[in-house]
Amino acid sequence: MKWDWSAVSGFMPQFWEGLRVTLQALALGSLISFALGLVWALLMRAPTRWVRWPVGVVTEFVRNTPLLVQLFFLFYVLPEWGLTFSALATGVFAIGLHYSTYTMQVYRAGIEAVPVGQWEAATALNLPRRRTWTAVILPQAIRRVVPALGNYVISMLKDTPMLMVITVLEMLGQARLYSQQHFQFTEPLTVIGVAFILVSYLASLLLRTLERRLVR
Repeated sequence: MKWDWSAVSGFMPQFWEGLRVTLQALALGSLISFALGLVWALLMRAPTRWVRWPVGVVTEFVRNTPLLVQLFFLFYVLPEWGLTFSALATGVFAIGLHYSTYTMQVYRAGIEAVPVGQWEAATALNLPRRRTWTAVILPQAIRRVVPALGNYVISMLKDTPMLMVITVLEMLGQARLYSQQHFQFTEPLTVIGVAFILVSYLASLLLRTLERRLVR
């Protein structure tokens, strides 16, 4: 099969648009998953079971149902209840919510890994509970969990093609559209395959750099 460079050049405008959407979904989805995962982790340490039990039920349900089902539910069912969002906003929230249930476990492990002596020292200094968390516990916990959180960023990147099912034209969606329009599949699919490898590699480098800075 002959490689057609004209197909590559013809696909590039759509590729750049798809890359923009992919990176936007990845960045916003990551922020939601990191923030919401921390909230879940803190709520799971609440002193009353009336807080822990509902949070546990919700997070288990989200973690044990496919992301694809959640995308369809949020995009097609919520409008029937009067809640309508753009396809991209729905996709970003679905990815962030789904992965927050995984980052929650990462945060929990990081918090539990903080030595007991740190809690005792904060108590001995009579630090307020909020100050204990923000100044003593969380800074140490987050340093420990950066590598694991980074792995989920890569996983989220690999799941962004699922947004195509709710009409979001990320990289794979743009490649599929171009292929259907021009009956050329090899070149656009190869381009996005290489793009995913490069973006994953660059993301891993950035996360390693962040990890080294936090360890200092």
